[in-house]
Amino acid sequence: MKLVAIAGSFDKGSYNRMLVDFMAKEYTDLADIEVLDVDQVPLFDRDLDYKDFPQLVELNAKISAADGVILATPEHNHTTTVVMKSILEWLSSDVHPFQDKAVMIVGASYLIQGTSRAQADLREILDAPGVNAIPMTGNEFLMGNCQDKFDENGNISDEGTVKFLKGVLAKFTEWVNMVNGTGVVEAAADDWKNEDLTASGKTDTTIDVDMMSKDWVNQASAKVNAASDRDYVKLDSGVLSVNQLNWFLKTMPMELTFMDDNAQFIYYNHMLDRDDMLAPRYPWQTGMPMSEVHPERAKDGVKYVIHQLRTGKKDLVEMPVPGNKLNEKWIMHYYKRMADDNGQFRGINEWVLDLWPIVKSYLDMTGQKLVQDPTKAVDAEGGASSSAAPATPAVDASAGASEEEATPAPAAPAVDASAGASDEEETTTATPVKPVQVETTSVDTAAGASDEERDDAEKGIPDAADEAVDTDAGASM
Repeated sequence: MKLVAIAGSFDKGSYNRMLVDFMAKEYTDLADIEVLDVDQVPLFDRDLDYKDFPQLVELNAKISAADGVILATPEHNHTTTVVMKSILEWLSSDVHPFQDKAVMIVGASYLIQGTSRAQADLREILDAPGVNAIPMTGNEFLMGNCQDKFDENGNISDEGTVKFLKGVLAKFTEWVNMVNGTGVVEAAADDWKNEDLTASGKTDTTIDVDMMSKDWVNQASAKVNAASDRDYVKLDSGVLSVNQLNWFLKTMPMELTFMDDNAQFIYYNHMLDRDDMLAPRYPWQTGMPMSEVHPERAKDGVKYVIHQLRTGKKDLVEMPVPGNKLNEKWIMHYYKRMADDNGQFRGINEWVLDLWPIVKSYLDMTGQKLVQDPTKAVDAEGGASSSAAPATPAVDASAGASEEEATPAPAAPAVDASAGASDEEETTTATPVKPVQVETTSVDTAAGASDEERDDAEKGIPDAADEAVDTDAGASM
């Protein structure tokens, strides 16, 4: 695998240059990494022609030819550097070598946070129209106190850091294969390519009406004389009218989508107007095959994820939405394998929700707060998230809308495995996950209970408040 690496500094003696130089010489068993010089790159000027600068011409050619790119960014005033920004501006104006290119972001800084904010800034730039790179999600490398991490030969001195960085790089090589549709994906099995996204087959639940009709729901309902309104439906654990089912589903604290075992998008709980949804969908998309609710570039990834769930190789795929912001929103998409009583695949249940309001509510109720874990922000054993990169082609968790709103976006396999992916939303990238730990304040997590009350609680003796409100389950009805 051929990778190229760029440090966002003109100084060849910078710690970020030392970092990529070390990676190039230390991890030859994982990839052939070429570190590119940028010391002759001028500040971006729209009136100039990049072809007049040999180093820019070389950067364009080598990035275009590479399987993936490693970017090492210092942090200047909470952002990436002018050097890195200028490089990306040059390479997203008249030429676009980063288009659909897998990118790994690393960084080294003098302070404990290890360029975490610069990396977040860089991810947003990589998402910009004209750049449209595909940064690796779920893994990051943040080296803090870098002045203490290298020996006189430019080698990382801590073995744990060396080992961790190798692990992150190994995950990146998998990510490159996923994005490019090679290596890991093909080695797993070629039969995922045979997944039929057109819903051309039929199952025992397929309703034989035009899937492309924007009136599919009404036509399908008439075809099977579907229950409606006050008609009752017997369920495993209850009997509800269709109205009650709709009320129930529309008030779920998450967005739900159903893809059947024929790769047909047949339901979503229309709880909000499209523009207010986390994963926007149009009502008229219901009934369409998966091939019609995803852009062409995403379809290989869709096939692979569906195949993993259909064959039972995976039971659940989970993915943070690109563009999440720490302590503001953390939107997740989950794709769950559905099966009948005999274990046969019957479709995919997708749910989407913002985890942050739940976490915030918990912190407020218990008097706690999130603080950064310095043991995981300083260097490799802790300077990166320990979350593993997806073992499937990159899932685009920003699912939902019609392709009519297409804007420049990363290419496949950034896809949503269940319902209508929006080109508009696929242009975002994930904010790095900063490891956090919980720091308790003076508030007692047992709601300020006295020692006597805590003793009673440990013995199972309820107090008066317990008779009205269950602290585990909430107030009684």
